[in-house]
Amino acid sequence: MIQFNLLPDVKIEYIHAERVKRSVILVASIVAGVAFAIFLMLFISVNFLQKQHLNNLNKDIARDTAQLQAIPDIDKILTVQNQLNSLTSLHEAVPATSRLMPYLGQVTPAQASISDVEVDFTANTMKISGSTDSLVTVNKFIDTLKFTTYTTNLDSEPKNAFTNVVLSSFAVDEDSVTYQISLQFDPQIFNNTVQVTLNVPKTVTTRSETEKPSDLFQAPTQTNGTGQ
Repeated sequence: MIQFNLLPDVKIEYIHAERVKRSVILVASIVAGVAFAIFLMLFISVNFLQKQHLNNLNKDIARDTAQLQAIPDIDKILTVQNQLNSLTSLHEAVPATSRLMPYLGQVTPAQASISDVEVDFTANTMKISGSTDSLVTVNKFIDTLKFTTYTTNLDSEPKNAFTNVVLSSFAVDEDSVTYQISLQFDPQIFNNTVQVTLNVPKTVTTRSETEKPSDLFQAPTQTNGTGQ
């Protein structure tokens, strides 16, 4: 059987173009429909669902606020609660003064005793007064303070525990020497939020290494003369 194509080429191209046109219109219509559906869902979500959710939240807040305000003396309760919450920070800001005695026992030479200690935790200064057998021991005491370092459980890098250590006054008697040493200390050694370890030079035997560390403190003594 013989078939003849009686349509001219122009007609064939026109039909093909119409098919492509319909396909493009169909795809565009589908895309537009999907985009409109997404827009419609977003519009409903923003203008209805979210507004309803916000309204519900506002109602919950108003209800809870009214319940709290109905509690007797709620202002006093909240004030006490705030004060309790601040206790931790206040405690952390208080210097660990209980470390002072062990520190002095670690750095004081065995031949020296202490009669008075003045500590200013605001200026981080300290004055140590006492007596010893000779000026040599006083100098050893000063050197021990100068070269004592410390480390903490958070920082293993040694740092100077005491600085600006000076012999502010002394007096020589027949059997003893009285002294006053002034210094500045690193406030970190009294920080009660960290554990501190003093590293005392081993060249001097200190009170903490003797059998009678309790003899560290003695009553103040009278001096016959004072030198600088």
